[in-house]
Amino acid sequence: MNKYIPSLRLRTLPLSVSGIILGTGLSLAPLRATCGDPAAWPIDWYVFGWAILTTLSLQILSNLSNELGDALKGTDTEQQGRAAYGMQAGTITVDEMKKMIGVFIFLSIVFGGALVLTAFDTFLCVPAMVFLGLGALAIIGAMTYTLGKHSYGYKGLGDLGVFLFFGLLSTMGSYYLQTKTLTVEAVLAAVAIAMPNVGVLNLNNVRDIDNDLKHGKRTMAARLGKTGGKIYHALLLAVSFGLMLYLRRWWVLCALPVIVWHVWYIFRHDGHDLDKQMPVLMFTTLAIAILAVI
Repeated sequence: MNKYIPSLRLRTLPLSVSGIILGTGLSLAPLRATCGDPAAWPIDWYVFGWAILTTLSLQILSNLSNELGDALKGTDTEQQGRAAYGMQAGTITVDEMKKMIGVFIFLSIVFGGALVLTAFDTFLCVPAMVFLGLGALAIIGAMTYTLGKHSYGYKGLGDLGVFLFFGLLSTMGSYYLQTKTLTVEAVLAAVAIAMPNVGVLNLNNVRDIDNDLKHGKRTMAARLGKTGGKIYHALLLAVSFGLMLYLRRWWVLCALPVIVWHVWYIFRHDGHDLDKQMPVLMFTTLAIAILAVI
């Protein structure tokens, strides 16, 4: 089992739960003004737990599918300043990777189904069927970023996929599952947390830009160029903070010094040096989600 651990990319997992934490936390906001007893705040912890397990499964499914897709296309052939993943290191075969992908498809279906059933008590109402459909799209989206002949990551649409699934769906979905409604605040907060999520993918693509161009992987960063990709990165984070402040989530300012330093760093470094900033942005995104619901 140890040989699979690098391919799971565990450092990405804190990032994937940021939207769930934000959406769930925001569902309490209307109650805090009128209810001083935290025990009375009606979070459905089973819904929260199933949502966390579902998003973690989808994140790992995306990681595994991304590795397989790049390996089959010959893209991910260099370590690029980080530890080699399983297929890259030669410790995992194509068939073994396909089996692991199958396991996480199964887990995504089981956890997602349990989430919907817990939230609605049935699969047969309209909202439940909508969420089941969105879950199916999320599984397809997780798999087809680099995997398959028509992988959207090679066409510069990966940023949109992250924005939709790990930003909007994660945050707005978890909010709706707790409250059975949706507000403008929840939508704007979803956009805000989607921005640094997209930023993590963009940073990865800026780091790999030379290798991606060699293999025809036209990511957004590859289309914009190194300098353009870095400017785009800074704008994503600026929009995120702008929206959070518009929503009066003042505690997120605690994370601003880290973000300012992070942006300064990426403008002064290239290549594998950027890999050092991946965990910085991932954990800062998680911190922003937590700070936004204090």
